[in-house]
Amino acid sequence: MKSKVYFINFRSENKRNNIHNKIQRLFEKADIKNVLTEGDITAIKVHFGEKGRHAYLHPTFARQIVDKTKEYGAQPFLTDTNTLYTGSRTNSVDHIKTAIENGFAYSVVNAPVIIADGLYSKNSVDVEINQKNCKTAKIAGDIYNSNSMIVLSHVKGHGMAGFGGTIKNIAMGCASASGKQIQHSDSKPSVIDKKCISCGICIENCPVDAIEMKNKAFIHHDICIGCGECTTVCPKRAIEVQWETDSDVFLEKMAEYAYGAVKNKDGKVAYFNFVMNVTPLCDCVPWNDVPIVNDIGILASFDPVAIDKASVDLIDKALGNKDSQLPCDHQIGDDKFKSIHKIDGKKILDYCEEIGLGTKEYDLIEVK
Repeated sequence: MKSKVYFINFRSENKRNNIHNKIQRLFEKADIKNVLTEGDITAIKVHFGEKGRHAYLHPTFARQIVDKTKEYGAQPFLTDTNTLYTGSRTNSVDHIKTAIENGFAYSVVNAPVIIADGLYSKNSVDVEINQKNCKTAKIAGDIYNSNSMIVLSHVKGHGMAGFGGTIKNIAMGCASASGKQIQHSDSKPSVIDKKCISCGICIENCPVDAIEMKNKAFIHHDICIGCGECTTVCPKRAIEVQWETDSDVFLEKMAEYAYGAVKNKDGKVAYFNFVMNVTPLCDCVPWNDVPIVNDIGILASFDPVAIDKASVDLIDKALGNKDSQLPCDHQIGDDKFKSIHKIDGKKILDYCEEIGLGTKEYDLIEVK
C-alpha cells in the first residue's frame, strides 16, 4: 500500500503564497493534527545548526509548526540531542547558546528549547528493538517521554550516509551520544596519503586522540570511535570512510535507531522535509557550500521512508548546479548525492522498508 506524501513548492508570487502561509497550509492539508491530542507534550525535532553555518532550517519556519501545534491544544518544545564530536553543541549549555545565536530564541519560535539527552548526554532510555545489528537503541529521554513528535528535517548531503533527511534526523538526532557512537562504530576512516597535506586539523578535532602525524596523518582504528569529525574538517577531503566494507552496517544501524526512536509513538509522529539549501554536507559542519540544486519545496507525511524517498526523487529530477561541489551528473534523473559522496545512501530506504519502518511506495500529492 502506498503512503501519502504531501508537497508544496517554494514559489511565492504573493502574500498568500509566502513560505509561512504555505507551511501552515501544508500542515492542514496533510492532517498533521491527527498525531496530536490536547494536552500532549510534543517534541518538535529540529537541527539547530552548528555555529558558523547558515543553511539549517530557518527558525521562523519552525515557528509555523509550533503555532499550529498549539492551535490543537498541545504544548510543543523544540529539541535536539548533543553531538558525539567536539563542536558548539557538545553539551546542553553550549547547545542552547548555539540554538539561540542561530535564531531559535523563545521570542522567535514561541516555544522553549530543551536538549533531549541532558547536560552531558546521560538522559537516555534503552529501547528494545531486537534488530539484526542492535538489540536496543539508546534514545534521548525527553524525546522518548514526549507524548507526540513532529520531525522537521533539512534535506542535504552527508559525508558518511550519502544524504540526510527524516531517517537520519530521527536515527542520529534522537540518540544519546553513546547511541551515536554505536551507530558509527563500524565506520572507520582512513587517510589518503597523496591528498594529505599534514596540516594537523584532523588531530586537533579528534575527540579521542586517535590520530597522529607520521609524515602523513595516521588513524588508529583501535582507538577511533567512528564519529566522522575528521572526514568533515579535512580541508583536502583526504580522509574517507572505507565504505566497501562498512557502509551497509552503518546504514542498517541508522535504520534500526530510527525504528527505535519512534517505537513508543505509534500514530503519534509526523514528518516534514524541507528540500531547500541542499548543501553537500550536513548541518553539523560549521560552514556550508552553495546548494547542488535549486530550492524545491516542503514535504509532509506520516511515513519516514516515503518522505525521504520522495525527497531524493525530487532532487534527482532537478538540474544540478554546475557551480557547486557536484562534480558531474547534473542532468535530470542523475543520482546527485552519490555523485558527490560515492555512497549509495538509498540503501537505507531498502532496509527501513525491510524492518517495517515504512514503505518506499508513495503518492505525491501537491498542495495548492
